[in-house]
Amino acid sequence: MIRHHLRFPPRPLPLAALVAIIAASARVQVSGFAIPAIAPAIAAAAKSSRAASAVVVPPVGRLASSSWKDDVDVDVNRRNIAIPDVGNSMTVLPTPPASYALPVVSSLILMTTFFLVPAAHAAAGPDWGLFEGRSGSLLHPIAMLSMFGLSASTALLGYQWRRQRTIGDEISTLRKGMPKLPDGVDAIDRAIVVAMDAEVVDMAYVNSLRAASEIEAKIADLTTERKGLASANPRDRHFNQGALLLFVGTAFAIEGPLNTYARAGKLFPGPHLYAGAGLVVLWSLAAAMVPYMQKGNDAARAVHVGANVAGIGLFAWQVTTGLPILFKVIELTKWP
Repeated sequence: MIRHHLRFPPRPLPLAALVAIIAASARVQVSGFAIPAIAPAIAAAAKSSRAASAVVVPPVGRLASSSWKDDVDVDVNRRNIAIPDVGNSMTVLPTPPASYALPVVSSLILMTTFFLVPAAHAAAGPDWGLFEGRSGSLLHPIAMLSMFGLSASTALLGYQWRRQRTIGDEISTLRKGMPKLPDGVDAIDRAIVVAMDAEVVDMAYVNSLRAASEIEAKIADLTTERKGLASANPRDRHFNQGALLLFVGTAFAIEGPLNTYARAGKLFPGPHLYAGAGLVVLWSLAAAMVPYMQKGNDAARAVHVGANVAGIGLFAWQVTTGLPILFKVIELTKWP
């Protein structure tokens, strides 16, 4: 048996001994699982710290262990403990009195404070590099001006897609007002010639055909317009640009305040910030209506259109509030 005699009362632990004891005690088990004991770690920590009296070991009557049996000598009055050199069979860690726990607690608090208190050089916050400079600060205004143009373009595509869908109904209504053409005749001009060559000329019918020639010309124009819209594919382009607007616009609506906080350490609540948040809400509302619009819900379509129109108006107003901020950023930042 190897005996290590540790003398009391204890004093605060050296850092090396404290780390060794904490590492071992993290694996000590109190309710019956086989794990390494803390006693060898205490002995090793005491030996390496050059002063066994600096290691805290609680005075106890006797340690309960299946392998130590009666080989542990404890003298509470002299406050000396004989620690055997054992393997990994200790099952119960003795609990120290409160008076001997105080030095350990003080050492733990001191070490925790050392690691948690920030250094003086970190008090000003992290260095964001280019993100704090003029290059990073101009990302938000450039991106949002681009999003304003994209919003107008997306709205135009939405109108074109709506026009393509509804132009067919207009053509159908005009065709209902057309007079019936003679058999084998598919044009108004040809129908007028046939009616005038008849043995009995029906002038009322001829006049109706002449009036219908204007309707026929309008139907031809609408048909040409619908073909042009179909070839431009506004539906898919509107959907793709809307998705891009929602993603990029939301991302840079968040990037703007983040950049401000990185540069100034605080935000500046005001009309520009609040209107920007409202704009993101309108974009989200418009996007949320799409599944219902695809099912033919006219109310959802009206909400979608209304939210986007209001968003464009709010976006235009945002430009007027953002320009003074842009000039201030250029004044206070430097390249890059």
